[in-house]
Amino acid sequence: MTMKIDWMRGCATALVTPFTPDGAIDEERMRALVERQIAGGVRLLVPCGTTGESATMTEEEDARVIGLTIEVARGRAKVIAGAGSNSTASAIEYSKRFRELGADAVLQVAPWYNKPTQEGLYAHFSAIAESIPDLPIMLYNVPGRTSSNIAAQTTLRLARDCENIVAVKEASGNLSQIMEILRERPAGFSVLSGDDAVTLPLIALGGDGIVSVASNEIPDLMSRMTNLALDGNWKEARRIGRQHNVGRMTFRRARTLERNDIAETGRLGRVNGRARVRRDAGMAGTQLDQLAAVQLPDAGHSPPSLAEICAADIMRRSESSAHP
Repeated sequence: MTMKIDWMRGCATALVTPFTPDGAIDEERMRALVERQIAGGVRLLVPCGTTGESATMTEEEDARVIGLTIEVARGRAKVIAGAGSNSTASAIEYSKRFRELGADAVLQVAPWYNKPTQEGLYAHFSAIAESIPDLPIMLYNVPGRTSSNIAAQTTLRLARDCENIVAVKEASGNLSQIMEILRERPAGFSVLSGDDAVTLPLIALGGDGIVSVASNEIPDLMSRMTNLALDGNWKEARRIGRQHNVGRMTFRRARTLERNDIAETGRLGRVNGRARVRRDAGMAGTQLDQLAAVQLPDAGHSPPSLAEICAADIMRRSESSAHP
């Protein structure tokens, strides 16, 4: 039987991580970001996921960002801490540490690089669940980044067998798979979209909300649109989605960048007005040049919109492909 969690629905923000020019956590901007999310109506915060760049951060940096999020939220929002690893032992260690910090739940991504079988995925997640029986777990399926898809039947098996596996963030893009989970899930198990573009379609199918990147920039609109859809007010939810191009070119383009948060965090004006390229050694040199070329304004000037940043990136890519 799934642990009863009545708050695992609505709009959750996959928080970006602000950094100073020398690569340290920018604690002042992190606090401001969390306050802005809460002021915008977001009640679920997800630090140190993909958008938070946990893959490039140390365990101590993860712990600091999660601790700051919990401290600032002060019970006004639930914190789902990114605690995943491709090492089961490390994922267990992180989960226990973040539980001690006060996290309300943890996000567990499918192990990357290892490419486990479905039985291996089951063993990984069930071992984590068994080690922290009192802490809710949200699975995170993003095969485009991990090269490892959590099949619908594996998700359902974990939901039935592990009481504290209470939700999944589904970013597979496979609606047939997501519909299978929605159709067969046990009572109390939440399914949230991991893709802003399909927020409304997934809720229409019976989903419970979104873990959003776009809400870093527009927390008020994303939380309102999501809540309206969950309440059945589709006319107003669609109006917001269409009026603000939620899920269309603006956010689709941002999602396809190798670093999820370049455009979104630029809108928040962090890193002294420049887009930051940090620790991403695996990126191609041309991609680094393109990202570094996204110039953001100095303090005191209005920052460009996310659409403008993405449009500039598209133009640069088009020019480079036209002139090899």
